[in-house]
Amino acid sequence: MDRRKFLEKSILSGAALGISAASPLAPGSAAAQKKTGVKDLIDQKHIFEAKEAQFYKKLEHGKIRCHICPRKCEVDNMERGFCGNRENRDGTYYVLAYGNPCAAHIDPIEKKPFFHFLPGTQAFSIATAGCNLVCKFCQNWQISQFRPEQTENIFLPPDKAAGIAKERRITSIAYTYAEPVVFYEYMYDTSIEARRNGVKSVMVSAGFINPDPMRKLVKKLDAVKIDLKAFTEKYYQEVCSAELKPVLQTLEVLKDEKIWFEIVYLVVPTLNDSREEVRNMSRWIMKTLGPDVPLHFSRFYPQYMLKNLPPTPVSTLETLRKTAMDEGIDYVYIGNVPGNKAESTYCPHCGKRLIYRIGYQVIENKIKNGACPYCRTKIPGVWI
Repeated sequence: MDRRKFLEKSILSGAALGISAASPLAPGSAAAQKKTGVKDLIDQKHIFEAKEAQFYKKLEHGKIRCHICPRKCEVDNMERGFCGNRENRDGTYYVLAYGNPCAAHIDPIEKKPFFHFLPGTQAFSIATAGCNLVCKFCQNWQISQFRPEQTENIFLPPDKAAGIAKERRITSIAYTYAEPVVFYEYMYDTSIEARRNGVKSVMVSAGFINPDPMRKLVKKLDAVKIDLKAFTEKYYQEVCSAELKPVLQTLEVLKDEKIWFEIVYLVVPTLNDSREEVRNMSRWIMKTLGPDVPLHFSRFYPQYMLKNLPPTPVSTLETLRKTAMDEGIDYVYIGNVPGNKAESTYCPHCGKRLIYRIGYQVIENKIKNGACPYCRTKIPGVWI
């Protein structure tokens, strides 16, 4: 079954074409843009300036094979890959909506979440339509499960995005909300422009990308957050229509390239919330990545195709946090539970609270020169 039929049968039920990513629920909605003033800075007239894709191979009979992600889609002329954002036009593969995001908003960096990367700063968050996964719990499905022509888009080329961030004194540009792998070329070029303007670039991704594109991209980025959906192939296949192994490969690439990265694990009741699974994952992280990678256990709320499940009990999150810390991971957080003490950062040596957070807000940051002020233990991260 191809992607379109899958979505029609399992998700959209014939009604979704009337829903835009610019609805009030979408992170890049018109209301959100008006609130932050971003909309006034963006030209909304020029849409769909397609650009030739990177990482594809031309095949016989006008077909192409995409090499950006592990799906390696073989695409006929005038057809698209699984993600819906890449199209074969007479043997040349194009990424659609290049410079045409459907979401643009200013967020705290903690919302991504990044807890050890320039805490207390802001990120200019952008996304285009499309995704190379189909996660049944997706909170941004009105963006991720649509094609560019089905969303309300704005004209925001790389130099304009970087210029807005610089003008507004926003520390970072975040490629987020949906899956930035599907707008790889836009992200890559924007990261180059951002660096020229003294602006950081961060990628918020599921990590379902091939190693070569990741290695090329990471040299233009400053930090990456990976959503590790689970630690079993069964979950990835049944809940996300993807695979675990390539994501683990991506994490190894990030470690090897020495870029700052953090991991988020959304805890979905009955599906990936067992202590055994988290223990296995934590042991893999310790062995392969080390104890310094921040690990965020995020609370699930019922939405999209998993509305039948309850929110994750806070007690489950706390149990899994303890499990990970018992395996040796030093920085383990709980997310989507505002006010929980595990939102804050503690020194792994003396136990003192170093960064006090409530929700996305940093109330106090005591880290000095990348170290605990009480015992001088170095705290890994990228600090102001």
